[in-house]
Amino acid sequence: MPVRILVPTPLRPFTGQQSIVAAEGATVGALLRALTDTHPELRPHLFSAEGKLRSFVNVYVNDDDIRHLKREDTPVGPSDTVSIVPSVAGGSGGASSTLSSQTPLTPLTPLTPLTNEEVQRYSRHLIIPEVGVEGQQRLKNARVVCIGTGGLGSPASLYLAAAGVGTLGLVDFDVVDVSNLQRQILYSSADVGRRKVEAAASRLTSLNPEVRVVTHEAPLSSANALDILGDYDVVVDGADNFPTRYLVNDACVLLGKPNAYGSIFRFDGQASVFATKGGPCYRCLYPEPPPPGLVPSCAEGGVLGVLPGIIGTIQATEAIKLILGIGNTLAGRLLLLDALSMEFRTMKLRRDPACPVCGDHPTVKALIDYQQFCGIPGAAVTAAAATAAVPEIAVDALKSAIDRHERLWILDVREPREFEICRIPGSTLIPLGELPKRLSEIPRGADAPPIVVHCKMGGRSAKAVALLREQGITNARNLTGGILAWIDRVDPTLPKY
Repeated sequence: MPVRILVPTPLRPFTGQQSIVAAEGATVGALLRALTDTHPELRPHLFSAEGKLRSFVNVYVNDDDIRHLKREDTPVGPSDTVSIVPSVAGGSGGASSTLSSQTPLTPLTPLTPLTNEEVQRYSRHLIIPEVGVEGQQRLKNARVVCIGTGGLGSPASLYLAAAGVGTLGLVDFDVVDVSNLQRQILYSSADVGRRKVEAAASRLTSLNPEVRVVTHEAPLSSANALDILGDYDVVVDGADNFPTRYLVNDACVLLGKPNAYGSIFRFDGQASVFATKGGPCYRCLYPEPPPPGLVPSCAEGGVLGVLPGIIGTIQATEAIKLILGIGNTLAGRLLLLDALSMEFRTMKLRRDPACPVCGDHPTVKALIDYQQFCGIPGAAVTAAAATAAVPEIAVDALKSAIDRHERLWILDVREPREFEICRIPGSTLIPLGELPKRLSEIPRGADAPPIVVHCKMGGRSAKAVALLREQGITNARNLTGGILAWIDRVDPTLPKY
């Protein structure tokens, strides 16, 4: 009898955009292999070359992680639901209405009385039994830091400031871009070009002048993470890349700081609380990161604008509950949201006794090189390696060749939706995921014209050039900087996304 498998958004391109797939198998391993036999392009995302289930993909039978059952030998039947939960660039019982379900965080500074103005501002909090005057004082004396002031950090920081969190730290080193405004509600059109922490601080203090905003305009790194995070009670992780995810996790565990985690991709969201006393950490959920480039970023895959508002607000809620010591947090649970079906599901999370960071015998006792851990070399090495790996052509050289009417075949490996937004004249669209099956459409042979391959920024097209060269098509070059560089330096009339 077939078993229902729930496929998350990042993997649906490999199942014909199906969110629910039925397959047959008596165990999880047999079921997943039947799934990848039917959808072979899904196989490298679930299994390594050696046939082992990848460590950055979690599989649940109903709400239980198979790592705490019989792993791939876990039996399944037609009444079971199997969920695939990959990492995206993250149990206790139901919510309680009592104050005794957890202990409030010990503030770094003594509680201070509320002013008359604060009593008026927070009056709706003060009349809630679970908050009251003492709870609001705890919020006033609390210190929360938001890692990133983008899609997740925007709603989280706004609600934390409105709630009266006394000190709010902001870690970001980016500037506001017009493409941010679709989801990053901290900013307005007038902020485009401003430093994010500067614009965010202005917005938050205008919302609540009682809040002290501390800005950290620098990349979070192994050199500064312990110093920055050590000054706060709670960390809200709104990072958009895997090295920072693992850095924040490890620093929180080493410092004993709870981590209100959230992640988003297209229509999918995840939320949890990591690094609480006796609870799991991010590495218990995802022991290892995916290989670079395997999981697309929001810049490549997109995200529904309201989704970070939902997840970021959940992160703020968890931070407030941690400060007040009320209810049951998401520690020990992973909350999954599929916004397309508007379904929330909660999966059990357990601390891994063998975890190298929070386990019984931790081996990671200091922060490490997280770029290296995630398989990402330094910027200079990356550039050199990319140049050595695939030949490239600059956008101005391509424009000159077109103006000279040279024979060229321009291959666009973006997705159809991106192609609709803007394109280089004369280009042919073959999405990267379809390229292995459509190699017959690529001109080859002695009379074949030179091939120029491009994507949005150059990453996907570099993979395409490498694939073509493996297939003996050696006259392909990668367009440096992709179509964004073409727009910047050749045709600024095209829309930029």
